[in-house]
Amino acid sequence: MDITLCPCKSSQIHAHGFDPATGTLALQFKSKKGPGSVYYYQNFSQEKYDAFRNSESLGRYFGQHIKDNTDFPYRKIEAEQKGDDAPAEQA
Repeated sequence: MDITLCPCKSSQIHAHGFDPATGTLALQFKSKKGPGSVYYYQNFSQEKYDAFRNSESLGRYFGQHIKDNTDFPYRKIEAEQKGDDAPAEQA
């Protein structure tokens, strides 16, 4: 599965995307060296994705509704090209 990522204005999140067929949210976090790691979050609905992308602050929404939420298990898809990772815990 390959989800197209859309760059966004956020201090924590570089880009995001969504696959409605699988209910997967894709988030690429920022790192000190630019785009960071990509994570896929499962069990996401179109309604939740719309709320996320239309929120005033993507990073705040992530912290309040997605991070540490066991309803959305995640897996790391790819690491940034060089340097440190940007794990979801630091997002």
